[in-house]
Order: sequence, then structure tokens, then C-alpha cells
Amino acid sequence: MPVSKRTIARYRSDYLSAYVPGETKWFTEDERQYLHRLGTVIESVQLAGTYARRVVDRLLIDLSWNSSRLEGNTYSLLDMRRLIALNVEAEGYDPREARMIRNHRDATEFLIENVMETGFDRLTILNLHALLANELLPDPLSPGRLRRIAVGIGGSTYRPCDSPQIIEADFDALLARLAAIGDPFERSLVALAQLPYLQPFDDVNERLSRLAANLPMIRDNLVPISFVGVPRELYTKALLAVYELEDHVMLKELYISAYQRSAEQYAEVRQTLGQPDPFRLRYIDKIVSLIGDTVREGTSLSEAIKCSERWANEKATSQDHERFREIVEMELLGLNEGNFARFGSRP
Repeated sequence: MPVSKRTIARYRSDYLSAYVPGETKWFTEDERQYLHRLGTVIESVQLAGTYARRVVDRLLIDLSWNSSRLEGNTYSLLDMRRLIALNVEAEGYDPREARMIRNHRDATEFLIENVMETGFDRLTILNLHALLANELLPDPLSPGRLRRIAVGIGGSTYRPCDSPQIIEADFDALLARLAAIGDPFERSLVALAQLPYLQPFDDVNERLSRLAANLPMIRDNLVPISFVGVPRELYTKALLAVYELEDHVMLKELYISAYQRSAEQYAEVRQTLGQPDPFRLRYIDKIVSLIGDTVREGTSLSEAIKCSERWANEKATSQDHERFREIVEMELLGLNEGNFARFGSRP
């Protein structure tokens, strides 16, 4: 329905407190077991953060780009990789977009490097927000500080709480409930829904919730949820359902779908490390041909990416387009004098 026809939805502390750890269950038992099967990559007991450190380079890129993309960031995946790997900003973009991506990188590194000390507590969440909001808010004192002003949600009839006292009390109570939830996926989903609902900070609340949703994944050595392939429009609708209807069902369905995609993305880093990726095997001839042609034709990186998009549309099935383009971009970035023969190129 158009915003003008939807009922005003006001903040209710009861929506947050209605979730009782140990009693309330957003995931069914079958759903929890399914997510655990998808996400378990290290069978033996390992130090917290072991798996995240193993895939840190991939995680920094995936989570930084996809979370930024959900905020409307227009950086291409290739330009984002160059920014993170080489600290080279792409031309023609708003500098704030590069800042947003760098902030995601810094926040992700903070979670991984401090895994033994971080959790759903004030110290972690305030600092996580400070990293994500660094140099992006009008008030330089806002990052890491709980909200003292009234805010609105664009395109929504939801009216967040405007009392600093209630915001602080509900923030502390929410963190205590999140810390008390036993199942990591349940904890992750509740954080993804209820942190934005509270809107504890002036801005950057949704980005905060996506990073915070990975706290249980990193600590328990599970596949992270990197939101790869999540359509921005669908994510927005799922949050609107939380804001205006206090309904998390659509967000839960999106979470399960997103986690499936993340598990597929990180499949090659499982215990069976070294086993060929079936996706790459299916498309390897097309990838080799595409990269070989772009090299022989002297194509620039940016033009090669555009070419990979055309090839994806022509040569890959619709559900494989994004993965195909990603593999081509990774190969192009890794192309050097030691591996060009793989693509049929001559010295």
C-alpha cells in the first residue's frame, strides 16, 4: 500500500520485551537444524573465530560490499575490491561511498580480531556503531553514542521512540536478552530485526544490525551471513514489516535464503578444502575463454567487467549470473605473470 494509506505505527517497548530467551522461538526446530547443517564447517572444537580468520579476506569483501549495496552504495564489486585491497578509490563516485565500504571493513576486522572480548554488550555494540558511522554523520560526536534526537524512517509510517531515557533502558534490556539467547541463529535473527526497530543511534542502525548478526557466527565458527544476492527491495520490505506490523516472518524467510547463499559461497573453504568447486567446473571453459579474449584484446579492467556481465547473461543460467561475474572479477584481479597460461594467453 502507498505510505499515505498505511496506519501510523508507533514504537512499542513491548514488542522487544515480548521475546523471552529460552521460551520464544522464531525459528522452528527443523529450521534451526537445517541452518546448523548449512553453517557447520568445523566439526571439532576450535577457538572462537578460527573459521572467520580462515576466510577473513573473502568475508571482508563479501560483507562490506553486500551490506553497503543494501544501503544504496553504487560501487561495483571490482572497484570495491580494489578499494579494500589497494586502497584505491574509484573515480566518479561520491567519496562517502568509499568511506562506507572502508567502515564496513574496519568493523568486520574489529569483530574478528576481538572475538574473545566481543558480544552483545554495550562496549561491543557502541564501538561497532562508531566504526560503521565514522565520518558519515553530521554530528562528529554521534558515532558510538545513543540517540538523543527524534528520527524518521523514509518511506515508512513507523515512528521510533524519541525519549533518550527509554532508548537507553530498552537498549540495555535488548542486549541482555540477546546475550541470553542460546541458539546462535536465533540470536542473529533477533538482532537483525530488533536493533533496527529500536533505532538506538542517530543513523546507521541497519548496517549495525547486519554486522551484529554475524557476532554469533564468528564466535561459534559458523559460516557468516554476508547477504550475498539479497535484493535491496525485498530486504527493505522485510524491515518495513518489522517496523509497521511487528512481524518478523518475511525477514526470517529472507534470512534463511540469504544464509543458503552464504553457505554456497563459502563451500570451498569447508573441511574438504581442495575439492574442486562444481560451479567453477561447470563454467571453467567459458571463464577461460572470456579472460583470454579480454587479455588478447587489451581490454581495460572496467571494460572486462562489463564484458563479463554480457557473457553472464548469454552463457550462464539466470540464477548463476552473479556468481559467474564474481568469479571472473576475482580471476581478473588475480591475473599476473605467474598464471596467464591458464587462460590460453602467450607470454
